[in-house]
Amino acid sequence: MQTEEQTPAGTPFEWMGGEAHVRDLVDRFYDLMDLEPGYTELRAAHGPELANARERLFMFLCGWLGGPDYYIEKHGHPRLRMRHMPFSIGIKERDQWLACMDQAMGETGVPEELRSRLKTSFFQTADWMRNKGGA
Repeated sequence: MQTEEQTPAGTPFEWMGGEAHVRDLVDRFYDLMDLEPGYTELRAAHGPELANARERLFMFLCGWLGGPDYYIEKHGHPRLRMRHMPFSIGIKERDQWLACMDQAMGETGVPEELRSRLKTSFFQTADWMRNKGGA
């Protein structure tokens, strides 16, 4: 999402409700990965523990949504595609990531208009991350 893009409440970060709500979204996203059988391949791609992935996604989303640039401050430029190359990401993994994030957004009360905008941005990014053909 473009950080300079303005929304009804300023940045998407502010519209979402700030840092605490981004944390809630990320926590619910990873909790769902553990709970829902429909996210099996997505969960398997993350290895045995999720603490590092939770923290990195939280830091990244804060900055991406127009809030504090925690990820860049700690890790430098995100280089998303490069950092995801070691993982096999196809259509199935992309679609599970998107469905899990959409479910998390719904369950954590992301405003519907923002949720719709984020779904579009998340799809574009997730599709760009694919590195294997087929399903």
